[in-house]
Amino acid sequence: MHKLVLALLSSYLLIFPVGSVHEGTVKSCNQAPYPNVCNHYINSNVNETESSFRYLSLKVTMEQAVRAHRLMSTVDVSSFDERAELAWIDCWELYEDTINKLNRSLSSNSPTDTQTWLSAAIANQQTCQNGFSDFNLSSHLKSLSYMIGDFSKLLINSLAINKVTVSSFSVPSRTKQVGGRSLLGNDFPYWVSAADRKLLRSTEAAPKAHIVVAKDGSGNYMTISEALAEASELGDGSKRLVIYVKAGVYNENVVISRSMTNLMFIGDGIDVTVVTGNKNARYGSTTFRSATFSVSGDGFIARDMTFENTAGPQNQQAVALLCGSDLSVFYSCSIKGYQDTLYVYSQRQFYRNCEIYGTIDFIFGDAVAVLQNCNIYVRKPMSGQKNTITAQGRTDPNENTGIVIHDSSVMASTDLLPVEGSYKTYLGRPWQKYSRTVFMKSFLDRLIDPAGWLPWSGDFALSTLYYGEYMNTGSGADTSGRVKWPGYHPKMTTTDARMFTVGNFLAGDSWIPATGVPFHSGL
Repeated sequence: MHKLVLALLSSYLLIFPVGSVHEGTVKSCNQAPYPNVCNHYINSNVNETESSFRYLSLKVTMEQAVRAHRLMSTVDVSSFDERAELAWIDCWELYEDTINKLNRSLSSNSPTDTQTWLSAAIANQQTCQNGFSDFNLSSHLKSLSYMIGDFSKLLINSLAINKVTVSSFSVPSRTKQVGGRSLLGNDFPYWVSAADRKLLRSTEAAPKAHIVVAKDGSGNYMTISEALAEASELGDGSKRLVIYVKAGVYNENVVISRSMTNLMFIGDGIDVTVVTGNKNARYGSTTFRSATFSVSGDGFIARDMTFENTAGPQNQQAVALLCGSDLSVFYSCSIKGYQDTLYVYSQRQFYRNCEIYGTIDFIFGDAVAVLQNCNIYVRKPMSGQKNTITAQGRTDPNENTGIVIHDSSVMASTDLLPVEGSYKTYLGRPWQKYSRTVFMKSFLDRLIDPAGWLPWSGDFALSTLYYGEYMNTGSGADTSGRVKWPGYHPKMTTTDARMFTVGNFLAGDSWIPATGVPFHSGL
């Protein structure tokens, strides 16, 4: 078993939860979603304070996660076929990451950060199961259920117990209000060093990069993967490390691990610096492993780059960019693929002035993700297919996750434009039971079907999802012919919409200024 890392992130972020359940103060197992499981592991007869009860819940959840991971480590995979083995490797690594997230939660005084990390742990568990279900390997899922035991229910309990403390948590007193925005000392969070502030404001960051990658041999390395090997040796992640990737097409699958934090990638521009690959779930990969560019290390920033997967619509799930980096930012980037282009996997993410291309579920995942001032281009799918822009993966009502498209444009790409009348295009469909997606103040072109949203399967999730539209424009923004689902909100109020802004939903005021990326905090 890998050495488990105890990580402590000292941050103070305010996230306002919406659409929640299990309201009130959870101080005993009887109020938890799974009281019997809670009582089995926690002696609720002891008169505990809310914080210590929360700690006990996290502690027993952590113990069961370690147990599940240990059991997975003992499995003999010699009889597995290639796909089953890949899915099992995914599970093993995802549960190791879950242990890391629970470690951080136990060490943190911030219930808002903990809610993000617990939501990410739920995404990990779901992804583990998806690796088998996508390949119709149901027999392996049975053994997996045995191994995780009560862990999934304990995790859901911990999420609910932690949730009730979030609303009472506040930004530190050093916060000041300027123009309706919450700023922390000189437009940056107070923990950002003076050196980082200077670097992030500079227009000369690329020439001053720590590592230069160049296809023509004029840099330190000719591939990104080689540069990352050096980056892992240069520091402990406490300071920003800048990697400048010069113009060129880099045909490689890049993986930035959880241990590689505070990296910044700078390219020479969209379609000038290109990272490309063609892995896909149809041939020899899980969806999770198909990404051309995958980043898990927290605090990641990318600017002026293109990430693409060229597998094409015929090869099903093929991810161009997978992001599980907390407090990550993508600015002026292009993300190109077909099905499952952008995997907003987990934790807090912000996309600004980006281009996203795809066909089916091409912005999907279970992160707290806001896309602002982005251009979303719908491509031509396979014959008989329907386009769906989003597929958000929230599985529990207490998760703080969702996909928000704000002040952006949705249009047909050049290949779809001549035949857009032959293909239906929808804003999204519910991948999971509590799927949550909002389009607000965006331009929706005529390609959007009048119904707006597409069911996943029958009436699944139609009463538990949260889909909303607010002050959108364009021929596709008319909500009069939209679906009549209980969970759909065609006429969100301004108060509703404000809950999904960068400042509220993403707590962006407390960390995005440090990246130097422009953004709108409110509507």
